[in-house]
Amino acid sequence: MAKNKLSPNAIKVLETRYLKKDDTGELIESPDDMFRRVAANIAQANLKYGEDSTEDEKSFYEIMKNLDFLPNSPTLMNADNELQQLSACFVLPVEDSMDGIFDSVKNTALIQKSGGGTGFSFSRLRPHNDLVKTTGGIASGPISFMEVFDAATNTVKQGGKRRGANMGILRVDHPDIIDFISAKTNEDKLNNFNISVAVTDTFMEAVKDDKKYDLINPRDGKIIAQLTARVVFEQIVAMAHKNGEPGIIFIDEINRHNPTPELGEIESTNPCGEQPLLPYESCNLGSINLLNMVKSKGTAQEIDYKKLEATVRIAIRFLDNVIDMNKFPLAETEEIVQKNRKIGLGVMGWSDLLIALQIPYNCQQAVDLATEVMAFIQKISYDESGKIAKKRGSFPNIEGSIHQKPLRNSTTTTIAPTGSISIIAGCSSGIEPLFAISYERHVMDDTLIEVHPLFEKIAREGGFYSAELMTRIAENNSIQKIAEIPDDIKKVFLTAHDIEPAWHIKMQAAFQQYVDNAVSKTVNFRHDATLEDVKNVYTLAYDLKCKGVTIYRDGSRSEQVLSTRSQHSQMAATSEEDVRIKRTRPLVTYGTTEKTLIGCGKLYITINSDQKGICEVFTTTGKGGGCHAQSEAISRMVSLVLRSGVPLEEVTGQLKGIRCEAAMIRKDVQNLSCPDAIGRALERFTRSTENGRLLFANGEQTAPEHQPASQAVKDKLDKTNLRSNGNSCPACGDRLEHEGGCVVCRSCGWSKCG
Repeated sequence: MAKNKLSPNAIKVLETRYLKKDDTGELIESPDDMFRRVAANIAQANLKYGEDSTEDEKSFYEIMKNLDFLPNSPTLMNADNELQQLSACFVLPVEDSMDGIFDSVKNTALIQKSGGGTGFSFSRLRPHNDLVKTTGGIASGPISFMEVFDAATNTVKQGGKRRGANMGILRVDHPDIIDFISAKTNEDKLNNFNISVAVTDTFMEAVKDDKKYDLINPRDGKIIAQLTARVVFEQIVAMAHKNGEPGIIFIDEINRHNPTPELGEIESTNPCGEQPLLPYESCNLGSINLLNMVKSKGTAQEIDYKKLEATVRIAIRFLDNVIDMNKFPLAETEEIVQKNRKIGLGVMGWSDLLIALQIPYNCQQAVDLATEVMAFIQKISYDESGKIAKKRGSFPNIEGSIHQKPLRNSTTTTIAPTGSISIIAGCSSGIEPLFAISYERHVMDDTLIEVHPLFEKIAREGGFYSAELMTRIAENNSIQKIAEIPDDIKKVFLTAHDIEPAWHIKMQAAFQQYVDNAVSKTVNFRHDATLEDVKNVYTLAYDLKCKGVTIYRDGSRSEQVLSTRSQHSQMAATSEEDVRIKRTRPLVTYGTTEKTLIGCGKLYITINSDQKGICEVFTTTGKGGGCHAQSEAISRMVSLVLRSGVPLEEVTGQLKGIRCEAAMIRKDVQNLSCPDAIGRALERFTRSTENGRLLFANGEQTAPEHQPASQAVKDKLDKTNLRSNGNSCPACGDRLEHEGGCVVCRSCGWSKCG
């Protein structure tokens, strides 16, 4: 079943991001050269222990060349170059002092310059407005300092191959937790952060029992207030429903599995949540391509456990060697990594494996198989780590750890997002369901239809393949309602939105049982998912002992919360009725401009509409002057509230009838004031159209005296809108996929997390 040939898209990603270039930007290595470079470099660690490197170098090269296993991106990029920084994941402490905070900012820059992502807990920082005794002033709080880290990342990410990424975590019992939950309401802020709330068992049980819980000042450990847990939980749910953040980290569950508890508590994870780490720790990751772990048995397919075992053993040796070959950006990181020797072997291609075995993603058989496969990988990884320990010694901090037998590594398994490396391997990402079966990929001026290879093979063999069908699937993003596709094929080829959210969590929990660290996964919701749907997923994730959960509701990232009840009042209660959604302004709108008279002279009122009705109002005063600032302010607010779903009659009702003194002096005025004029103009516009929408004879909304744009122009406008609203790749314009706690473009390999 192995599928070892690099696809054109994989080659494109490698050439853009991974392969070595000379000073002029010309490629100086091939993909095969890259695999040989990495294999030779990582195998050199054997020499440190007086071991021959020849056999391991060959094995490392083979499993990468055959796309059976790939390490995380920094290893592929940086092995055997001057940088030699090979880890993707770092966690830094943020101490409650100016020196401590800005030391962390400096260290963040050093790590991100070297290609790593960083995670932080801001829970040690005293809350906003708390006393600072050394200066007599007041503290600015965690969120203001997060903005400093965000700005530093924004600067550092300009250079190098890898975009900086951060995780920001705050405990649910921190006094600034309400501000933190809503910190990304404005999508222009903290763009280099994923944020997650570290929720405790105490909090989750208080949610279930509808009780209050304590807020604790980290400066002195004193209880300063109480909040109703259910209210806070509902605010987390509302914000996640709105734009996918914050996520949730179950911090007590994480620490129950802390392999070295005597060294302290784990406070944070890496940017995508799959790697809980102690302060200054880092971890290097790699993933096995499960699609290549299948063999034929008669006319059916089955898992090739013999090959899987061999691959796990080689991968564990590879990842342990990476620690010794790594050039760490910080001395503190080198010290703790050498003593704990955490590694994280995971998987990709899980959905492809299920398809090959003809098992639907959303069934108990698939969940049971996940448990079986990961238990096997965990068992073999421990066994191989034990074998290495017999030759090289156990990790130095094993005394006082949770491990009873000699092990080379305090952890061996992690399931990470595999956006870029799964493109290289030509398989599905991590343990996610398929995001699409057929999708458009844009290359220069051409639009290419990419089809999942297993689906294309089955469609051709089944006699229902056609270019028209593949295009239709790409447009629909699902095959479930396409009549000509057989039902047995539909059951297996499921996309993320075809699967009920509970099955996403059940799958994550199944893998988590046999993963030392954590599982990076996104629960994808359809756009019409409710707040209750999100709440149920979070609760199920806690009950099934996941270590965290991230959700994304399709199309939500570009929408804004216009108004919620006070987030600072204990009387606040978040519900669906509290949230209004602002629709994005299209690139082109159409409308009318009318001239009217007010007490100050002429007022020109422009009213534009989109598909859903009036979307904006502009005003200009004539030569006579007038209250220009007032009319502009009113216009802006009217535009905002109308795009946010406030009924038009409520707006006009508030505006009409407002009187201005100037209107009482002149006899020729048509309106009582600027607001009154705007309200009446809105009513007239609505009466002359259909609910504020301009219609043409053919029923399409378009401008009078204008012909509909050509398809090429429409496509360009659509693509531009996608670029602007967060649903499309900023590098190439193609569709983004929210998966594995990350965001990735499968067309060019761009990833939010590197």
